[in-house]
Amino acid sequence: MSYDIYFFNRPDGQSWDELLEAMEKAAEDSEPIPAHLLGAWDRIVPQARTLLGAVELTEYERESRDLSHLGTGIDLSVFGDEVTITVPYWHAGDDAAVVFGQVSALAAIVEKETGLTAYDPQTERPLAETPPEVSVELMSRTTEDLRSRYEG
Repeated sequence: MSYDIYFFNRPDGQSWDELLEAMEKAAEDSEPIPAHLLGAWDRIVPQARTLLGAVELTEYERESRDLSHLGTGIDLSVFGDEVTITVPYWHAGDDAAVVFGQVSALAAIVEKETGLTAYDPQTERPLAETPPEVSVELMSRTTEDLRSRYEG
């Protein structure tokens, strides 16, 4: 389970639900990463390294790119024209606040470099419109719930 952030190009008048549905349908098809996203990826990686420190990169031809930070579990992926950030529910309290600050900063980099909008499906609104304390509380509560269910 992870806290997810999706990135969209949202046409005027299209609802977030319609975008999510279209994303699910598009995930069934494997397409190469568009050139503009490959260019953005090349600009995002050095900024992500500055933000997070050491990261692992995985590239599969033109179909996918992945950037993982082992210490936090933050993962940035590009698969075809789909861009996502995920972070596992490992973090609670002050730790969640720090990690979510990093997620938000990484999302801002992705938005700047791709022109896409970060959407938080947990709160059902754009990340920029979600107060950070709401996301941190949600991450913390879910982490604590999982820990209590699975004993650690």
